[in-house]
Amino acid sequence: MMLSVAAAYMAVLQTVQDTGTEVLPFESAIGRILREPVLADRPFPPFDRVTMDGIALNYDSFYRGQQIFGVEDVQAAGAPSLQLSNTANCIEVMTGAILPELTDTVIPYEQVTATEHEGFRRFIINGTVNKGQHIHVKGTDVAAGAELLPVGTLIGPAEAGVLATVGKAQVLVSRLPVVVLIATGNELVPVHATPEDHQVRMSNVYSLMASLQQMGITARYVHLNDDKEEMLTQLRALLGETDVWISSGAVSAGKYDYLPAVLQQLGMQQVFHKVQQKPGKPFLFGTFDKGPVVFALPGNPVSGFMCFYRYVQPWLKVAMGAEVTPPSYAILQEEVVFEAALEYFLPVKLETQPDGTTTAIPQPYNGSGDLASLLKADGFMALPSHESAFAKDSCYPVWKFR
Repeated sequence: MMLSVAAAYMAVLQTVQDTGTEVLPFESAIGRILREPVLADRPFPPFDRVTMDGIALNYDSFYRGQQIFGVEDVQAAGAPSLQLSNTANCIEVMTGAILPELTDTVIPYEQVTATEHEGFRRFIINGTVNKGQHIHVKGTDVAAGAELLPVGTLIGPAEAGVLATVGKAQVLVSRLPVVVLIATGNELVPVHATPEDHQVRMSNVYSLMASLQQMGITARYVHLNDDKEEMLTQLRALLGETDVWISSGAVSAGKYDYLPAVLQQLGMQQVFHKVQQKPGKPFLFGTFDKGPVVFALPGNPVSGFMCFYRYVQPWLKVAMGAEVTPPSYAILQEEVVFEAALEYFLPVKLETQPDGTTTAIPQPYNGSGDLASLLKADGFMALPSHESAFAKDSCYPVWKFR
């Protein structure tokens, strides 16, 4: 009995295994999932910070009617705090500097006129002044001890900056899963080879490898010929070394599709084989006790590609402690008719409209072997199995790969 897409997806997620953790230098943790909370080690900002080049003064003196202020000193960014000795004077301040003591207001150079008399520099104030202006007050962004990055955060450029700011030189992150890609078929030859008329170059494993690389995961691959004993020998050698197997091909009903039987002979518990979907109907999924999970994808390139983004990528994200990104929704721009009682994953090009909506344009598609159809597509629109006609301007979920 075939599972529905929803049931297959839930069955996959129910097998998720935590990949474990490791400690990395923060600059090497880009793209990893944080596995410890990161707290502010001091307030943000850590001092009353000047936000404009200009002068700092005590507002009460200005409020009492004083317009001309003599300069006592210059407060540079990165220098210890100065103190105003006479509230009838001011201190020149630079952007990013700590606010001098006994001052509480900053007036930018654009609102003052500089004069000099007998070597003594003075500023005449022009315009309106508000008490406390142009000061980024200590702790207004974040209090000391506040959680900045929760567990499960994907570390990107902004997160790296925060880690550096709080002095988090070493950070606990999810360990990347060890993944092996398995290409099957006598017809496959290496990329650099010139194929005979009956052969094709290996491509599916490279699409999958690139998809994994976008997640920060580096995978290696093995090639299995359509030989049952060879499959048993090579796969048995991989059992103790890996977290995930992703195979391509040899899972349908062909005479040489040995992989399902080989996997079961090795001890894999089959969770399901075949899903009510097109493309990707022969998809097989299973687990080993104390061994890898197995995503045995169909050999047709579009089928395997779709299954990766619908099932494999979510499993990997959850295993590494991340949240699964829900599908986007888009408005279909052409009527589509699909009469089979299967969920139909239609390659579409996505466009964002001026009103903020996303539209989906179906791409020419000659079946699950048409790898070139993906070049102009951005994702797969999931059209439900209980419908057969999908009207223009109707809205459906899209699983994006671009």
